[in-house]
Amino acid sequence: MIEYYSLPSILLKSNPYTVAFAIVLLPALFILIHDFLLYLRLPPGPTPLPFLGNKLSIPTASPWIQFEKWSRIYGPIFTLWIGRRPTIIISDPNVAVDLLEKRSIKFSSRPRFVVMGELYWDNAGILVQPYGKEWQTRRRMLHQALNPSALRLYKPVQEAEAARLCFTILEDQKSYEGLIDRFTASVVFSIAYGHRIDSMNSDIIRQRLDYMQYSASLNVPGKFLAESIPWLKYIPNIFAPWKAEIQRRGRGEAAMNLNLLRRVKDEISNAASSTAVPNSLTKMLLEAQESDPAAFGLLSERDFSFVPASLFGAGSDTTASTLCSAILMLVTNPEAQAAAHAELDFVIGKSRLPNFSDEANLPYIKALCNETLRIRPVAVLGGTPHANSVADTYNGYFIPNGTTILSNSWAINLNPSYYPNPHHFNPLRFLGVDPTTLAYLPRFSQDDFAEASPTNHHPAKEGHSSFGWGRRICPGAGLAQNSLFIALARLLWTFEFKPVLEKDGSPRQYDTFAYTQGFNIRPRPFECNIRPRSEECREVLMIEKGRAESILSPFTPFEEKILSPDRTWT
Repeated sequence: MIEYYSLPSILLKSNPYTVAFAIVLLPALFILIHDFLLYLRLPPGPTPLPFLGNKLSIPTASPWIQFEKWSRIYGPIFTLWIGRRPTIIISDPNVAVDLLEKRSIKFSSRPRFVVMGELYWDNAGILVQPYGKEWQTRRRMLHQALNPSALRLYKPVQEAEAARLCFTILEDQKSYEGLIDRFTASVVFSIAYGHRIDSMNSDIIRQRLDYMQYSASLNVPGKFLAESIPWLKYIPNIFAPWKAEIQRRGRGEAAMNLNLLRRVKDEISNAASSTAVPNSLTKMLLEAQESDPAAFGLLSERDFSFVPASLFGAGSDTTASTLCSAILMLVTNPEAQAAAHAELDFVIGKSRLPNFSDEANLPYIKALCNETLRIRPVAVLGGTPHANSVADTYNGYFIPNGTTILSNSWAINLNPSYYPNPHHFNPLRFLGVDPTTLAYLPRFSQDDFAEASPTNHHPAKEGHSSFGWGRRICPGAGLAQNSLFIALARLLWTFEFKPVLEKDGSPRQYDTFAYTQGFNIRPRPFECNIRPRSEECREVLMIEKGRAESILSPFTPFEEKILSPDRTWT
């Protein structure tokens, strides 16, 4: 008689070591088979190791450069594995448009952020919110402050702050980077809360920067095992000091946001009239909430406070980084600077600063802004990753639900098919008109013209992808572009930027690839000579300084107050 044995009965009769081995081996074998079958269906990429994926192959410094190299081997869309989680890397703008814009309803969510999203922010930040009603509510709130009609209201503040920037650099050229940081921070805080920033030593701005840098440090692939094994987030804090510290810092940032919100609430309540409080996003949202509470019903006060706070990440540090990149490019590309000066001298003259009303007549300055955004995108890996909310296929490749999607802005913005000689800083790429029709511009070489005539047309409206794609495009893009334009126009009108001289009298050679690490990059600190272009500049700036102070006077500065241990204002 033939006896049939089930697997459990076989295991019960087996050696205990064999049973233990089977219990460990069989699940691992099933996982390996599952991952291998998925690997065959995904876009190609470097071969991953079991369970580790490509983690050992991804450099810790400037991984976007290695990603660009892999795109030349595996194509414009390829797969990397972070542990057992596949990540799709996009290196071509047309692929990005196909997935992130034409299929935006599927590809507008976020991957799960266990550490930064759930432990630190408790998913209150719009940056990490998955696509859905709560995200849409937050996005609509931001849109009220960042739509085109609202952006026009901020231009006087941006012009005034740009005049202050020029005047302060005139007095202290060596501190230009910190003064640029103050300029962008003050613009954003004025718009978000109705208060300007007069010093980067202010406690409020130092704390905001500290929290922003800390949250960015949490968003590093592979840094926390909890991203691969999410149940680790449930370990009691007493056994997980790393988790306790993250949550402690998260509570501090949440308390700061609430205090700022309540401060504006108190100002509105105590004001003789609503017009006595400067217009700001916070004021606008509080008034909208009072008139239509149901529209804000999904958000707690804590979640509400994160909306104006998110403006800082969207338009302050990123714009400051781009302005520093612009100065580095001007120092190392004197021909581009000479063309910008020629346009400003012809259109503006010497008796006044450029204004937003001059923008249409300054095509080279606008092109210079776009070329800076292209050649050194701040969000070098396309910002915060996308994720698809449903499984999909693309060009025959399977993309499972919840896959992390990164658009490599470095590879896209330096793709020679769209930007010939991509590492050369050449604003003609974005000029939009025949430069020979602008008689005031200097003559350009044939190589410059050739670089402005790419083989392929970039599909993005701006001609670059530095603000992201689809429904997750940076909400502060318009604000950042306006700050970049007015600051660069006024800085170039006022100053000439030159290399410092070495001991032997030769101009210093600058490394234009010396940038910080992380998801947002900026040039490492560098010295340069910043000289006023004429004595007339000083006289004009003195007049503009008084005008700027008048415009900014309603936006009183935050006092030198600090948060006490119980997170209340003292």
